[in-house]
Amino acid sequence: MVGTTEVMNHNVDSNGAIHNSNGVFEEKVDELRRLMGKAEGDPLRIVGVGAGAWGSVFVAMLQDSYGHLREKVQIRIWRRAGRTVDRATAEHLFEVINSREDVLRRLIRRCAYLKYVEARLGDRTLNADEILKDGFCLNMIDTPLCPLKVVTNLQEAVWDADIVVNGLPSTETRVVFEEISRYWKERITAPVIISLAKGVEAELEPEPRIVTPTQMINRATGVPVENILYLGGPNIAAEIYNREYANARICGAAKWRRPLAMFLRQPHFIVWDNGDLVTHEVMGGLKNVYAIGAGMVAALTNESATSKSVYFAHCTSEMIFITHLLSEEPERLAGPLLADTYVTLLKGRNAWYGQNLAKGELSLEMGDSIKGKGMIQGVSAVKAFYELLCQSSLSVLHPEENKHVAPVELCPILKTLYKILIIREFPCQAILQALRDETMNDPRDRIEIAQTHAVYRPYLLGHQP
Repeated sequence: MVGTTEVMNHNVDSNGAIHNSNGVFEEKVDELRRLMGKAEGDPLRIVGVGAGAWGSVFVAMLQDSYGHLREKVQIRIWRRAGRTVDRATAEHLFEVINSREDVLRRLIRRCAYLKYVEARLGDRTLNADEILKDGFCLNMIDTPLCPLKVVTNLQEAVWDADIVVNGLPSTETRVVFEEISRYWKERITAPVIISLAKGVEAELEPEPRIVTPTQMINRATGVPVENILYLGGPNIAAEIYNREYANARICGAAKWRRPLAMFLRQPHFIVWDNGDLVTHEVMGGLKNVYAIGAGMVAALTNESATSKSVYFAHCTSEMIFITHLLSEEPERLAGPLLADTYVTLLKGRNAWYGQNLAKGELSLEMGDSIKGKGMIQGVSAVKAFYELLCQSSLSVLHPEENKHVAPVELCPILKTLYKILIIREFPCQAILQALRDETMNDPRDRIEIAQTHAVYRPYLLGHQP
């Protein structure tokens, strides 16, 4: 396995203390192998599909923890071949390498340093899959990872996988897993799939509903729902790999979520389990919507704490209202949703995108896949939630006008973001105009509507009323 000689089989605390944990990790592997019915000599095969920042970090953490157990577990990651690294990125990558003695020594030992020298000089073109083998994710150059086993042929990567980690954007999940399904036609046992994707689509017929990545995977592959899980939480990929303390939840059927929570748990990465798969997954997409607006407000007000707090009050009240539409017991989601929203507003790529749009450093014409950042999933989520919540069949009673309106009429920030990002009717400055509109209701009014009116619509997530 590529890179296993670089892993020291130890955990390092934030205070520098080293603890040998080989025995603990081997016990975790043995337990998961037992549950999956693996025979002696047949390794557990874990494959990451998609190599964005979070997907790469997730697989790298598994490699760091379990890569030395070569006879019991094999870990690899798939990404498309052919994506080139431009000259400016190659120059920056060279600076990162030379600023880290451990990385520099590793590349020299592996006889891989010279190609980065040549790329810096413009004498060689690097590919994204090539540098990933050396531990560099194109969307996260400043955070070197451990070396990874990279496969560019999708069939080779997944055909015999026991556990597949979906690190693709939600916008690519359906297409890629439809292709994967062709390679699984002869399988006897279904794999276990862990989806990291945070995004949604709207489906309006025969009745309005949200479609999540786990549902896309189920439809595309026929893998049973109980074998498909979602993992999300308030975390930033680079910080997790740098061993900042983080929490996450793995959601799905009890058969797999609890053993996988134990398998994934590390001293700095605590994984809880939860049975509410789809609702948590939808909430992971919802916070990206409002993170874009938060970035716009921060840029347009020169980081005004007052303006950002006003925006936070309004956006969280809209999220609470939407949560009551989607969930029969929305209170269970309050903690995870607000925590994930908070970290995304602080440092996530969606807030970064909104901020740079407002500054004029990015334009909508550049699309929602941004060099060095990857897919900005909040853009498609704005479209999905708006299209869903503007359906008259979902109407709720407006407390002041005493008439039924589509739910989106009670979500002015969502409406404004749709007009800025999707139909491009308004400039970014419109987000401030929405906040300063004297007719906008007090956020507590929106929360009160959600809590005192029968707004729950079970079919939005595919549940029967």
